[in-house]
Amino acid sequence: MRTAAAPLRASKQTTLQRTLTSSLNELGVEAALVAIYEREDGPLVAQGWRGLTPREVQTILRTLSAQDLAALSLPAPAGDDESLRAVRLRMITPGAKSLLGVPLRHNQRTYGVLVVGRKESAALAKKEKSLIEHAGSEITGALERAALFDGTLILSRPLVAHEPAPTVAPSGAEPLAPTPSHATPETQERIAGLLDETAATLPFDYAWVTRYDPLAGLVEVLGLAGEQRGEHKKDFKPGHRLALDASASGWAVRHRKPRVDHDLASTQGRFQDHKHLYRDRFRSAMVVPYFVRGQVGGTVTLSSKTPTQYTLPDARALEPLIVKLVELLHEPASPQAVRTDEGTGAATPTPPAAPAPSEPMIRRQERQAAIGEFSAFLATEVREPLASIRAQLQEVTGEGILDFDPQTRVENAMRDLIRVEAILNEILDFAKPLELNRRVCRITDIIDNTLTVVATELETNRIRVTKDSGANLSQVRCDETKMQQVFLSIFKNAMEAMTPGGNLHIEVAQHKGGRGYLQIAIKNDGAPIPTEHVGKVFEPYFTTKRTGTGLGLATVKKIVEEHQGQISIASGPGQGTTVIIRLPILVPRGGPYRGRGRGYRPRRPR
Repeated sequence: MRTAAAPLRASKQTTLQRTLTSSLNELGVEAALVAIYEREDGPLVAQGWRGLTPREVQTILRTLSAQDLAALSLPAPAGDDESLRAVRLRMITPGAKSLLGVPLRHNQRTYGVLVVGRKESAALAKKEKSLIEHAGSEITGALERAALFDGTLILSRPLVAHEPAPTVAPSGAEPLAPTPSHATPETQERIAGLLDETAATLPFDYAWVTRYDPLAGLVEVLGLAGEQRGEHKKDFKPGHRLALDASASGWAVRHRKPRVDHDLASTQGRFQDHKHLYRDRFRSAMVVPYFVRGQVGGTVTLSSKTPTQYTLPDARALEPLIVKLVELLHEPASPQAVRTDEGTGAATPTPPAAPAPSEPMIRRQERQAAIGEFSAFLATEVREPLASIRAQLQEVTGEGILDFDPQTRVENAMRDLIRVEAILNEILDFAKPLELNRRVCRITDIIDNTLTVVATELETNRIRVTKDSGANLSQVRCDETKMQQVFLSIFKNAMEAMTPGGNLHIEVAQHKGGRGYLQIAIKNDGAPIPTEHVGKVFEPYFTTKRTGTGLGLATVKKIVEEHQGQISIASGPGQGTTVIIRLPILVPRGGPYRGRGRGYRPRRPR
């Protein structure tokens, strides 16, 4: 079913293209681009250009989205009403060595950006900037004369017309770590009901809703509607997670705009969600992102076995569904109300509330919540633009169009950018919930494997390693990779504290009191930790290094505690620093563990 506004939008789109083409031809520059905000808080969409290839246009739009577009949206300084803010783009294209972006404004609102470029790399003069700003005013006037500022195509209202007020977590809430999955049975049932209601307006054979997790960098399927026949339906169900770069839903999240596909045979090799549809002989699909407070909240996907079932204007018909969907996803948990027994009418009082958490627990929850919010901001507003910038730099260096000196400067910038991305990924990895792949391990083997990794550094610094482990040590159930990361971080910190020729002593002992545990003591004779810093070394973002992030020992503590273990540190003048880790031992059924091939075995009679 097509929306009633589709013919009007098509007519306005034709008028917009004709007006912008005429304005760009009169501009008299070597390269130019006009990008428009079709929707409030939406992405920039290229509407007209000259002197640039489509690939260059997309590169410029990615660069603009990576910069601070809010600076372009600010009004002109007081007393300078005729001047507009301009931003020079820090990039080059084969068609333009110098690019300048100027905001397009109408009634004190920024509705787009005009980008002009020239082949010379010299900066644009003040007079040239004034002419470009005047050209932007001419474009605005032409669009106004064409009656295009009526909200149909330029700055139309967003898909989410209103948003519910943010809910306040109850005072006795559990720790605020992100839940592993949002696809609860109640959510699945209600989303299926909303999708079934939508089928009367926009028919489909199969549909689903996803939620975007910026920390993990993926989308998760929350609910499904319709029947997907075939042997692959069990592979795609609520709770299924899709990578951003391997799914059509991820494409809509990254580009912040709807997507329609009529040839699933050509996209099923790229997109995991299209692969399921193609195998069950679906012919067309549409993915529409929904927004929450200007950020992508997730996607809605409709698919049909009818060819060319959907067009981009059909995305507007999903607005009622998206409004209800956002309300559902932000609905507060129902309180423990008074329950009435059937037949008697007697009210059963609610159980007494759990005691309030202690002050240290509250502070830990607040700190964890702050880390989660900050990490979500970094994932959406920093990591994605950095990846776009790095991809553009790689394209420029790979094309071989730069001279030696500019090529060297770009490569140096790429190295710094890669370092920033590594630090950012470390921060985001710390904020994500820890997933352990536990199996039965010998802790001494993990320590030996870690020492092999740092063997060259130990030999270079002439550090002597001594080990003392008890006999018949029990095994532990742990994630070998994560525990190796723990020991590697401790060993590297010890080597940084020690001078060449130092001693590193590792002692592993077993304590059988209570449930029993292994104690690993790692002692170095290097410079001690200052007394005022001993209690802070495990806190996130605390560091005394000039280039550190303060997450090394914080991550170590997080991993140890996820293994139901404990970690502590002791340091003082003349005694160096000792890190003590305690891990619960694995007690197998049928008695204590005995090593394979050990002990006396009676000889069988012949």
